[in-house]
Amino acid sequence: MPHDLPTLELAFPGPERDRGVTAILSGRKTALTGLLEIYEHAGEALPVTGQRFSVLDSAGRPAVTIEVVDVRVVPLKEIDDDFARAEGRGYSDAAQWRAAHEEFFRSSGVSEFLGHTPVIDDETLVVAERFRVVEPDAPDTARPADPAG
Repeated sequence: MPHDLPTLELAFPGPERDRGVTAILSGRKTALTGLLEIYEHAGEALPVTGQRFSVLDSAGRPAVTIEVVDVRVVPLKEIDDDFARAEGRGYSDAAQWRAAHEEFFRSSGVSEFLGHTPVIDDETLVVAERFRVVEPDAPDTARPADPAG
């Protein structure tokens, strides 16, 4: 894995991040969502199509390299069932996806980072990304990318 790639950390270290990394490696997770306000607060540029990231596990080790294939900034209300299922967390529809994401976006960790609890409603902007696996980084989990994406 190239060591000059930007890193990506899902959620916070622990079981939630570990489940996300496992879902990427298994091919179940091909999408992810971030709160636009977090990017703005951190001063981070939004990802762009073709950009590659090294996804880190809870120990901070590279687990898999992904390539962004689509990025959209959309209101929360525009996330559909297909995107929700592509998140690979077992959501059956956008309503389940939204409930889980609202809970995370209002969590103490996010509130602490932002310095306030964000307002989450239909118009809240999120960064919706689709990606493909380029290369698994851990030798014991190496497998080809899911061609169905």
